[in-house]
Amino acid sequence: MYVSEIKQAIYNNTMNSFQIFAISICVLISVIDGFDVLTIAFVAPSISTQWGLNPEQLGVLFSAGLVGMVIGALLISPFADKFGRRIIILCCLVILTIGMFASGLSNNHSELIIARLFTGLGMGAILPGINTVVAEYSSNRSRSLAISIMAAGYTVGSVIGGIISIPLIKHFGWQYVFFFGGILSAIMFVVVFCQLPESLDFLLTKKSNKGLIKLNQLLKKLGLKSCDTFPKTTAISQKQQKKFSLLLTPSMLKATILLCISNFMLMCSFYFLANWTPKILVNLGYTNELSITGSLLMNIFGIAGGVLLGWFSKKYAVQKAVSLMLVIAFISVTAFGFSANILPLLFTLIAFIGFTIFAAMAGLYATAPIVFPPQIRATGTGIVLGLARLGAALGPYIAGLLIAAELPRSYYFSILALPLLVSAICILLIKPYRE
Repeated sequence: MYVSEIKQAIYNNTMNSFQIFAISICVLISVIDGFDVLTIAFVAPSISTQWGLNPEQLGVLFSAGLVGMVIGALLISPFADKFGRRIIILCCLVILTIGMFASGLSNNHSELIIARLFTGLGMGAILPGINTVVAEYSSNRSRSLAISIMAAGYTVGSVIGGIISIPLIKHFGWQYVFFFGGILSAIMFVVVFCQLPESLDFLLTKKSNKGLIKLNQLLKKLGLKSCDTFPKTTAISQKQQKKFSLLLTPSMLKATILLCISNFMLMCSFYFLANWTPKILVNLGYTNELSITGSLLMNIFGIAGGVLLGWFSKKYAVQKAVSLMLVIAFISVTAFGFSANILPLLFTLIAFIGFTIFAAMAGLYATAPIVFPPQIRATGTGIVLGLARLGAALGPYIAGLLIAAELPRSYYFSILALPLLVSAICILLIKPYRE
């Protein structure tokens, strides 16, 4: 049996319950990731009041976790190709658990920055891992939808964070929001340890008797025939597997750069909005509860946007849909900056922003697997998502500087909406990989 025959069977057949279960675990991990990443946005107004932080210090705090995510995505996630996706995901969950408890125990601004930086290592490395596992266990027909649902899981985590944080902060203090996230990560570690299978692609590279046993156990669950020996690779596959330099061919390099820029720009605007929206609403005179409600509204509409884009991508080109969402998001973000301070109007614009910007993010996650060929898919995805986190770190920090300079809301919203237009142009120029 050839490796290509096994992969074609998975990619072309209808997904079975085992594949759906494996993907569901990855969606749950994405929920935990979303909760952990955006927890800081929900507790920021309380921390700012307690420690007397100015906007610039708050911007540094927002960016600390995101800088950790960049480091994690670029330096930790590549180990998934060497040691396996599953073991790296487990390591990331350990980091998340420790980091969230450390954040809750922080006594000052500096300690919390260090704790968030450490937590970011796990947050950044875990996403490329689960994105790759979802892509590898999905059929061709359902891959974009599955990845979009995984991305929507991130938003669900944000919503849960917002809902939980209101009573936790009110009755116990902001520290308990972090403790709650730490407990969720610890529970998820047990679930992954007991239930998440190793990546099929990773097992196919193992040439040991133990690896063959695990491979056959996995093939049985996938409804495929077992193998007496390791499946063979074709001459082309053997050649391609040795070619990390495939990533550097002119067409692939162009697609990689465009995808990196598109993700970088989107994350720059997205994390500005995700982190600063509650604080900006407080600055406009609304209560902490209303500010978190506004953030929740963005996330709830974001879930709808992400899932709907995944469904459309089964029938239409995902890149065109993403580009359209980005243009509408640009208009909505700019309009928010110029709008009057009327709560129903602000909430309506927040809903539009959430729907479109989360849909675009889900679409970009779904674009990576169709841009990179299988043999460099994990590496390529890790590079793209890692560099995108630089934009995630930059956006909130720039916003902190602009707000600290006391610029009008229309100025800094217009400036931080522009990356969405650049992202829309880049995504349209990308050509999917063709075997």
